[in-house]
Amino acid sequence: MSQRKRLSVVIITRNEAEVLTDCLESVSWADEIVVLDAGSTDATRYIAAQAGGRVFQTTTTAADWPNFGIQRRLAQSYASSEYILMLDADERVTLPLRLAIQAVLLHPDPEVVYNCARCNLFLGRFMHHGGWYPDRVVRLYPRKRYQYNALPVHESLETNSASIVTLAGDLQHLTCRDLPDFQRKQLLYAETWARERYRQGRKCSILAIITHTYGAFLKTWLLKTGFLDGKHGWLLAMVNAQYTFNKYTTLWALNKAMRGPDL
Repeated sequence: MSQRKRLSVVIITRNEAEVLTDCLESVSWADEIVVLDAGSTDATRYIAAQAGGRVFQTTTTAADWPNFGIQRRLAQSYASSEYILMLDADERVTLPLRLAIQAVLLHPDPEVVYNCARCNLFLGRFMHHGGWYPDRVVRLYPRKRYQYNALPVHESLETNSASIVTLAGDLQHLTCRDLPDFQRKQLLYAETWARERYRQGRKCSILAIITHTYGAFLKTWLLKTGFLDGKHGWLLAMVNAQYTFNKYTTLWALNKAMRGPDL
């Protein structure tokens, strides 16, 4: 019979005082909590320390932020347990998911990583359609075998040839609590996406902006049955279309700026 493996919960933060307490309470049963903070100016580090977390700090600012993938790699390097559960501060582990994770620790397999269904909050409602559920994310894995890639946005675990097993239970994600704040983040992600594509030599036409924008709406609203979430589903489809518009328009603008003004 294999010995139970220890679990380190790893969280990267920046000004997460509003949501961090509930996140930490949902994983208070873990063997270790590692928090890597990137220059918070609120009570984030204090809250993490009061909850028993091992708190580390980087000196990065908004101007020299390395990217999420690199920050997750650094945070993982501070962990000491055999298994990692990577979380965001606005996520919560539900009881069924906790039980599933604890079962894995009793019967570990180093060739397996684990994903879970993420249930995303959008303007006061946990969505069930529109591509926002089950929104599976790989978050539980052996520490010494796997790590995150270094992509600037939408970073993910480098699973290599590992088998991916789905855990029971949901990971609750408070994705969009405040629409203006959510859209500011989306605009930042869109700019980061566009600049990365621009560095790769990608170009974009007005027609591409139009087709991608309308395509994002139809994909969310119809293909992914967002309409089943009612008015929230329609609003989500519009937000996704706006995000897509921002991505491709920013890429178009970057290329246009390189060409110079029209005469």
